Amino acid sequence: MQDNNIKRSFLIVLDSCGIGDAPDADKYGDFGSNTLKTLSKSADFYTPNLKKLGLFNIDGIDFLESEPEPIGRYARVQEASAGKDTITGHWEIAGIISEKPLPTYPNGFPEDIIKQFEKKTGRKVLCNLPYSGTEVIKDFGKEHVATGSLIVYTSADSVFQIAAHEGVVSIDELYKYCKIARDILVGDNAVGRVIARPFEGEYPRFVRTLNRHDFSLSPTHDTILDEIKSRGEAVVAVGKINDIFSGKGITESIHTSSNNEGMNVTMDKLLDQNFKKGICFTNLVDFDMKYGHRRNIDGYAKALSEFDEWLGGFIENMGDNDRVIITADHGCDPAFKGTDHTRECVPMIVYDKVYKSENFGTFPSFVNIGDFAK
Repeated sequence: MQDNNIKRSFLIVLDSCGIGDAPDADKYGDFGSNTLKTLSKSADFYTPNLKKLGLFNIDGIDFLESEPEPIGRYARVQEASAGKDTITGHWEIAGIISEKPLPTYPNGFPEDIIKQFEKKTGRKVLCNLPYSGTEVIKDFGKEHVATGSLIVYTSADSVFQIAAHEGVVSIDELYKYCKIARDILVGDNAVGRVIARPFEGEYPRFVRTLNRHDFSLSPTHDTILDEIKSRGEAVVAVGKINDIFSGKGITESIHTSSNNEGMNVTMDKLLDQNFKKGICFTNLVDFDMKYGHRRNIDGYAKALSEFDEWLGGFIENMGDNDRVIITADHGCDPAFKGTDHTRECVPMIVYDKVYKSENFGTFPSFVNIGDFAK
């Protein structure tokens, strides 16, 4: 339901910042995971602004000292969809509950998929296994440069990733190959994202560039973004939000290369001026990509502390009719086994100058988060 007291909502996703295993975590092998608890043990963890808003007062967070007088409204939120990936989490926040998890390929993609891809691109495929993005170019980059074959790999997520050296395959050509893969990967093989992963440099010092691009599934039906757009209001996507929703319901997209850039755009360009009514939907991906998957506890904790410092300034600059909503899309506990996402509950913190603090307890679905952004 539209809240006439609020003109602008800033929905910020701390990608992968879960707050403890979900009730069904055992089905995913994630019982005992808790991203926030792991981070809280780091010497680099310092989040006084999130504490003041009520993060440590959320149900189940009994490992940190609660705030006596929180200023925000807050809740523990469970995921209703099947899965624990980026697209599923974001789509549910926006109103789509996915009954089936997106397909994953722990043994690589089926032979018929690879043969179709090779035929339509005119290039052979290397790897075709789950792999770290930095390790795969180290292990297959030299052969790729010598032969022109494409490095295709996946992960624990529902992704078909194509790595290519920018000096061998142009960016436009790589994006074209991703579109070919996107057209092939349908039906039971409809992965959440096809991702272009360009790199540069010379062996053995290859490095990934900032020209990554995601080609996502289109949402299965309208979301709150479409609803807001239909009212003639702005829907500004910051970070990979536009890719996650395949552009559907978006009026403006601003791609970013880091948490810092995403935060700066959200405050300096959007909070201070850009739009007068609608929503800014921001994803801060470094938490997941740079720290969660790479199991870097201190790096993750430091990044969260940097966000907290930024948040203090953001709140100070909010207008009387502005609202900020802080949440996550899944967990990625850097102290847990493996390198996969973890099936966790996520936090929801809502702050504006209209409503008093309130503990909503536990919500049964991420859909409840999106309700505050309408």
